[in-house]
Amino acid sequence: MKKTLSIIALSVIGFGFVSCKKENKEVTGTEIAASTPAATGDSAAVAPVSGETTAAPVSNQPLTTVALSENNFDFGKIKKGDKVEHVYEITNTGTNPLIISEVKPGCGCTAPDFTKDPIMPGKKGKITLHFDSTNFDGNVNKFADVFANVEKAPIRINFTANIQP
Repeated sequence: MKKTLSIIALSVIGFGFVSCKKENKEVTGTEIAASTPAATGDSAAVAPVSGETTAAPVSNQPLTTVALSENNFDFGKIKKGDKVEHVYEITNTGTNPLIISEVKPGCGCTAPDFTKDPIMPGKKGKITLHFDSTNFDGNVNKFADVFANVEKAPIRINFTANIQP
């Protein structure tokens, strides 16, 4: 039992070290248009890996629909070491309050902020991704998964940057 826990712990630590080192990895997944209800892959079909947990949509909350101002942003050329951020606007296009339960970045180099209060129908909320380019060179493509009370959560938002020395 102790050996199994040690192996899992080392796997998780190893995954953490390499997850931010991949510089030219393409992000795969279904992209959504800003004018359509936000929907990407079904989180229920993804099995957790090496102790990684997948957050579930907000339970016991009625579902709603959303539209994003954009789901992909390009920072363009930035200097290595720059700390940049981008705000994604999310609009509740449904009839029930939108509740964002979690925004989970794909990398430790990205930190999220988001509207924590319920977003009423027709109103807008914000999801901000902060990116630290210190450990990167060249083109990077990063993402964050937004967990909310929508039919097909999580919603994936992406950004790219070209890190210059």
